[in-house]
Amino acid sequence: MEEHKGLRPEAYEEIPGDDYQPYVPEESRLIEFTWKGIILGSIFGIAFGAANAYLGLRVGLTISTSIPIAVMTVAVFAMLRPILGRATILESNMAKTVGSASSSLASGIIFTIPALFLWGILKPETLNWNHFIQIGALAGIGGVLGVLFMAPLRRFLINEEHGKLPYPEGTASAEVLVAAEAGGTTARNVFTGMAYAFVYSFFWKGLQLWSDKIAWRLPYVKKAEVSVEPSPALLGVGYILGFRIATIMVLGAALSYLIIMPIIATVWGSQILAPASKPVDELTLSEMRNYYIRYIGAGAVATAGLITLFRSIPTMVRSFQIGISRLRGGVGAQTTKRTDSDLTLRTVLLGAAAVAVILTAVPFLLEHVSIEWWGFLQRLLLAVLVVVFSFFFVTVSARIVGLVGVTSNPTSGMIIGTLLCLSLLFLAFGWTDMTGKATVLVMGTMVGVAASIAGDTSQDLKTGFLLGATPNKQQVGEIIGVVATTFFVAASVFLLASQYGFGEGGLPAPQANMMKLVIDGIIDQSIPWTLVLIGVGITIVIEFFRVPSLAFAVGVYLPLSTMTPIFVGGLMRLIVEKRAENKELMRTRREQGILFGS
Repeated sequence: MEEHKGLRPEAYEEIPGDDYQPYVPEESRLIEFTWKGIILGSIFGIAFGAANAYLGLRVGLTISTSIPIAVMTVAVFAMLRPILGRATILESNMAKTVGSASSSLASGIIFTIPALFLWGILKPETLNWNHFIQIGALAGIGGVLGVLFMAPLRRFLINEEHGKLPYPEGTASAEVLVAAEAGGTTARNVFTGMAYAFVYSFFWKGLQLWSDKIAWRLPYVKKAEVSVEPSPALLGVGYILGFRIATIMVLGAALSYLIIMPIIATVWGSQILAPASKPVDELTLSEMRNYYIRYIGAGAVATAGLITLFRSIPTMVRSFQIGISRLRGGVGAQTTKRTDSDLTLRTVLLGAAAVAVILTAVPFLLEHVSIEWWGFLQRLLLAVLVVVFSFFFVTVSARIVGLVGVTSNPTSGMIIGTLLCLSLLFLAFGWTDMTGKATVLVMGTMVGVAASIAGDTSQDLKTGFLLGATPNKQQVGEIIGVVATTFFVAASVFLLASQYGFGEGGLPAPQANMMKLVIDGIIDQSIPWTLVLIGVGITIVIEFFRVPSLAFAVGVYLPLSTMTPIFVGGLMRLIVEKRAENKELMRTRREQGILFGS
């Protein structure tokens, strides 16, 4: 293997993916898929999945665990070297791939399942093994669908879009692993960044010397506020994303917080504007976001997702054509490179069909069931819908995280889009009782996990692309990570429900509250369609001006306090690179900055 300190400059440049030379050449045959990588990754996945579940139920956001797991994997393998022997960089990457799946499982579960507690369908004192198995199985099914549907899209999203979609966590994880492999000053940048972040977070979170959000109310404009979350993690994400995408995202958030909310407050200040139950003047900014901006943002994200899907149709068609040629054993299948080999189309289709069969044949996985023949057809229809929605949002999610990263992936927006459509269908069929609502929710759980896992898988595959890993081995590792951690994440949610409860007086579970609101709103016919259509209109206008609508729509949906540090990080990168005296220095600064930010 060629001695090279750090990723090549071409890792960040817009060149054909086939021209990129990975860190580990294609002809190399390093050890990659081993029991120690699988076990270590599963242990990390269980620990980080439980932590992410608590974080999401507390504040409504989860974070990508790829980078910290990559760092810890390297550290643990180094400590255990006298016992286990030296681990290759691809082995460390496999452990990271397996471990990072849990954070996505946590997102899909905590954004939906607590609503069952809020409705009173599940109660902490009556939880049993059936509930545990049901929730764990639902999340596992969604996770497997996410990995399977990502497989035929990998070549085009990761390879052909190389340089266009940065996949920030995937790129940063590759830098971490290469830095650990290369050692010297390259690795020092990673650990220097970690040291600064640790000291900062100790004073920020540990000693609580300053708040989680710094805000400034704008004078003379009602409900207008500029805010920033002083998070080193978000600053690093912004640096990795770059100035252009970070600017587009913060402009979307500014539209929500500095224009839309002030207009609502000015026009309807003393009035009650549905879905809120008190006058707008009495609402906090957080409540205004929950009642209004999330619906607008969900409409914007869903529309941008549809546009992304339509544009991806040629990509998907070509992907399936290649898959069919491999299925038939054509020339393409025989000459596939190690670094370009995915799970076969046969595996993907059989896996999706198996999921549909399981959901149809095992009644208790879907709440709205009966023993009559119509009940069987009912479950078959719902199973097919789960598979179709999962495929759609896997395509959307995998592209979104290429722009904004897993931490900022609007999984809840995709779940809302799913719940909107399913609730309308249930309303049309008259399935409007509490059992019908629960069925909509658990279907949303599976689709949400699929979309979330697809985002994580695409980041891991980006890491593998840069390093020279074998894609189909990574995809199998991702499935193992899903199966190994899904019941532990479900157990974490049940434990938190038993200890703290959800809603008033317990863990806030803000995302699950929103999902409950959406389902109740449609099935009880109280959804604010005007707000959703405003979001649709925003995306259409943005598309007219040839601005990347997906990045802008994500900004509309997410809080301004989240977007501002990302923008600052992108601005820092612009300044640092613009001040470079030559192209070589610019490349050096870019690589060092990515390492520091990661």
